[in-house]
Amino acid sequence: MLITPIQLVDEPLLFAESIEPGVLEYAPDLRQVGPMKVQGQADLLIEHRGASDHVDDIRVRADYKADFEILCARCVEPVAVPVQGRFDLIFRPESADADSGERAITEDETEIGYYGDSGLLLEDVVLEQVLLSLPSRTLCKADCQGLCPRCGQNLNGAKCSCDATAADPRWNALAGLADKFVQ
Repeated sequence: MLITPIQLVDEPLLFAESIEPGVLEYAPDLRQVGPMKVQGQADLLIEHRGASDHVDDIRVRADYKADFEILCARCVEPVAVPVQGRFDLIFRPESADADSGERAITEDETEIGYYGDSGLLLEDVVLEQVLLSLPSRTLCKADCQGLCPRCGQNLNGAKCSCDATAADPRWNALAGLADKFVQ
């Protein structure tokens, strides 16, 4: 859904969108498993910068909710993760702050995003907010055993037949060193 300042001149734009799985591209270990419901509104905020100069900022406030599967960080099995959140963001045209050179920005300006000449895509905003709301690491269970580093067996389901005492051959040169110091 494209949001443009012209749509918002007379009144706020209310929206209730459903983003189907596959529409947004997430990380390789993340999959949307059902439709994502997004409800909210967009408003036009006119920032006056002088007698005849103004900037058309877009404020987007919305709630979103969807079900995802994230691969476990240890065993790589899918984990169901419900995601929901709320955002209240302000976007400014890219050309509004395109002055050449450096300039100081206020603390409030660090919270402002930018949109292109064609407008603001709601899907881009939602994608960013979903990715920011996800946990940095997901486990299928707190005591997940993960995968065997040698054969790749999921150790949650079965033990593998790999030798548990196999050591890295690079340590062989130090094997007898401890015996020399203990007397």
